Amino acid sequence: MTLSITTLVIILTVITSLIGFNNSRFIERWMFTPYQIKRRNQWDRFILSGLIHKDYIHLLFNMFTFYFFGKVVEQFLAYHFGVLTGGLVFIVFYLLGIIIADIPTYLKNQDNSYYRALGASGGTAATVFSSIIIMPLADICLFGIICLPGFILGALFLIYSYTKGRQDNDGINHDAHLYGALFGIIFILVISPESGGVFIEQIKDFRLF
Repeated sequence: MTLSITTLVIILTVITSLIGFNNSRFIERWMFTPYQIKRRNQWDRFILSGLIHKDYIHLLFNMFTFYFFGKVVEQFLAYHFGVLTGGLVFIVFYLLGIIIADIPTYLKNQDNSYYRALGASGGTAATVFSSIIIMPLADICLFGIICLPGFILGALFLIYSYTKGRQDNDGINHDAHLYGALFGIIFILVISPESGGVFIEQIKDFRLF
């Protein structure tokens, strides 16, 4: 059985995250640290930081989410470009999601020697929101309790991330979530402009009640 790229990315991320849990020097070198990136030209941190996580809960949440939505985007790209090319596009998409999501954070904290971040949240958010454009009416459930169509929950998430990012008081990089999500939306609309029309057609007659 051939493993999907989504599964391979998860396996790689789990391995590197587990290494980091037991190796502080490893985690320090891979962590997203704008101050070090600027002064030591360690630009690889943009990608490496997306392959490590704070703890098991952080890792589980990101990879569990990526597993379900990654398959949707991967299959969409395979249909759009063919299996091989679509797979390569998916890898580029995921890495760009991680990188682009962190650019605003880099610009904001490049002179802050104390700022550090890690995790695949930017790439995961990009993947989730790409899948929302593809399948806007598919339910997304929060903790298995609250389930809403993706386009509604996505809109609420964007508002929440923007608001919390402006407050910047809880130690969570909400900007990475926001800009990762926006990248995911733009990416799908650029490579498949017709998806925008399909998205509108699907939601225009939606009734919540």
